Amino acid sequence: SLYFTGKAMSEQFSAGTFTGGDKFYWQADIENSEFVIFVGASPFEGNYGPSNRVPRITSGLVSGRLKYAVIDPRLSKLASKAWKWMPNKPGTEGAIGLALIQYVIANKKYDEKFLRAANKAAASAAKEASWSNAAWLVKIDPSASSGQGAPTVFLRATEIGLATKDKGKDKDGKDIDVWKVGDKTYEFDPLVALVNGAPTAFNPNDDKTAVVGDLDVDTTLKEIKVKSSFRILSESANVKKFEEWAEIAGVNARDLEEIAREFVSHGKKAAVDVHRGVSQHTNGFYNVGCWFNLALLMGNYDWKGGQVKLSTYDASGGKAGGPFDLGKLVPNKAAPFGLSIIRHDAKYDESTLFEGYPAKRNWYPLASDIYQEQIPSMGDAYPYQVKALFIYMGSPVYSLPAGNTNIDILADPNKIPLVIANDIVVGETSMYADYIFPDLSNMERWEFAGSHPSMTVKVQPVRQPTIAPLVETVKVYGREMPLSLESMILGLAEKLNLPNFGPNGFGEGKPLTHMSDLYLRMVANLAFGEKADGSDGVPDADDAEVKLFLDARKHLPKSVFDADAWKALVGEAVWKKVVYVLNRGGRFQDYAKIYDGDKVANKYGKLINMYQEKTAKVKHAITGKALPGYPTYIPPALDVQGNPLPDEAQGFDLKMITYREIFQTKSRTATNYWLLALYPENAILMNAQDARKRGLANGEKARVISATNPNGEWDLKNGTKVPIVGKLKVIQGIRPGVVAFSLGHGHFAYGGVDVTIDGQVVKGDVRRTRGIHANAAMRVDPYLKNTTLVDSVGGSAVFYDTMVKVGKA
Repeated sequence: SLYFTGKAMSEQFSAGTFTGGDKFYWQADIENSEFVIFVGASPFEGNYGPSNRVPRITSGLVSGRLKYAVIDPRLSKLASKAWKWMPNKPGTEGAIGLALIQYVIANKKYDEKFLRAANKAAASAAKEASWSNAAWLVKIDPSASSGQGAPTVFLRATEIGLATKDKGKDKDGKDIDVWKVGDKTYEFDPLVALVNGAPTAFNPNDDKTAVVGDLDVDTTLKEIKVKSSFRILSESANVKKFEEWAEIAGVNARDLEEIAREFVSHGKKAAVDVHRGVSQHTNGFYNVGCWFNLALLMGNYDWKGGQVKLSTYDASGGKAGGPFDLGKLVPNKAAPFGLSIIRHDAKYDESTLFEGYPAKRNWYPLASDIYQEQIPSMGDAYPYQVKALFIYMGSPVYSLPAGNTNIDILADPNKIPLVIANDIVVGETSMYADYIFPDLSNMERWEFAGSHPSMTVKVQPVRQPTIAPLVETVKVYGREMPLSLESMILGLAEKLNLPNFGPNGFGEGKPLTHMSDLYLRMVANLAFGEKADGSDGVPDADDAEVKLFLDARKHLPKSVFDADAWKALVGEAVWKKVVYVLNRGGRFQDYAKIYDGDKVANKYGKLINMYQEKTAKVKHAITGKALPGYPTYIPPALDVQGNPLPDEAQGFDLKMITYREIFQTKSRTATNYWLLALYPENAILMNAQDARKRGLANGEKARVISATNPNGEWDLKNGTKVPIVGKLKVIQGIRPGVVAFSLGHGHFAYGGVDVTIDGQVVKGDVRRTRGIHANAAMRVDPYLKNTTLVDSVGGSAVFYDTMVKVGKA
């Protein structure tokens, strides 16, 4: 939901409705921030990531520029250096965010000039790059059960007689509907703000006529009850007193007030930095919304030291129109059709499958990537039966909370008849595949990694083959290439005679018969730049650099590197620019160009939504209720129907969370023996108070059980059961009532156990199986029955809301 929340806040108003929006989330410009509140984030251990962010944080601490607070139930490495550490109850991050919003508004510490800018012209006049809808008027449904009524959609000018609908012509002379306000004509019904108490119609994207709206509005216009977005946020924050919010979160109110005072004292150089510890709860969407709106009150988006977004160079060629505009090099382009298996692109109540509430499974029209929903939806054949599943670079069985529920489905050919995996090992998910195609490791393959929100610099790193492939080679379209995902796809295309592949895959005489046919064109686009005349392209590599390029790749076989073929493909004009990019491992903006005075150079520069009309227009597919379009506090640990779970009352008395250790940050790092030597085995972290109550001692083995896994084991459905058992590590640095384990250990495949292939036994290495992996103990939703708990709005899998028991093994 972090990605989605960034998208929701960035939904753009176009042609009278909200659409589009970039898929990203915001992080702090730590290099220049003066005060940061890290919430559920651990940049010393992960979070995009230590190599980039740790030097900026540590230099800020040493110089005295930076002070920060950490909100996290566990004393992370980041928290150990914090000005204040607040070990909150997991899932209450939104309550803390609302308390701080309340403080900012009550003490008038918000950036009024920024917030009152209702459109682009007003933002420009205020010397702001972005603007918000804080002053826009929202219609209130007075019949709603809440005492103050329910916000619905934005007020339109015709509803109060500010505009009249008429007929007009578009730029091509076609008849269209238009709306007139005085001598102005709009192609949509304008929005409304109060300007010095007077209702004023406006276009949010108008860059000429500034509209500076009133912020705190609660009134009635032509018998329509309206409030400003700002007022709606303020009322949500004031549902509880400051001290009550602190009590809900289990933190000290005086400490929280100190953080609030410090935060507002730094203005636009105060920032918030949130990560999975905020979003991966059943209330994650609204938790994140609270924190990003706290930042919005400060008006720090696009500002040096404030909230920043990622920026990447275009490798598709679409911006410059060349040299290879990949979007246009598709002569027989087919349009996508149908409904996605995760139902992320449609509303349930507007679909042909609508049969009243509740739906069989939840729908996610606001989200973009609901990983935990894919295989369970296939298992339920909802909304349709899937006949074949391809898995690449993912292991949902291992990585998902309650990922063990995927095993039942993957092991049953009646649910998914054919499973094909591309993997470099027999992993915890690929072990259930009918076919495993060998793939390339990170040192053998291409990858365009893009960027992460912690980067203020514009980048596009390009991973490229560094070593000769360790896999066999095959011939596809008559060309030699290593076994990999790419060769499998091309091989299938050749066998099936698919269009847009083969000798004319990119058009007449433009082949797509080898992976380099695509990847080199992408590199050429990067090198050429984003302007049609190529004026922002990279320099040509000189002769010495070209020689270095060729010498550094002498050891690579022609199936991977063929200099003559590469040069012929990209053309003489850009060849030396391609060499320049590949020698540097990608394209990276000059450091001197990443700031524009007090702002970042790579600005978002668009509307940021305080109130989300698009969200408010969605009805929950299970409950049928409209979603709140504003930050609000919803208690954690609810099932998909919105009901509290009974687990704590049934004796499951410890909240289990996960974290990353820098020595083992991914599921695949157990194969790295240098790292494994540093951290050979993880443990169950438990507060000393909790250990004493249970008669548990440091170092002894303990078992984790939950309401949906009372035996505390992984059932692999092949006669093997793996106990959820690990060593106990008793510490003070974790909130009482919370236990934690780090990810990356406790494998039950991935080269850790023996595998028989064609009668030959491939011995496993027991070092990879050490430690505990407790995801199978994580709560299964009682309504869905084969899926972890979910954030039913933002789509996040829930890692942090399971109640467990921990006892002697």
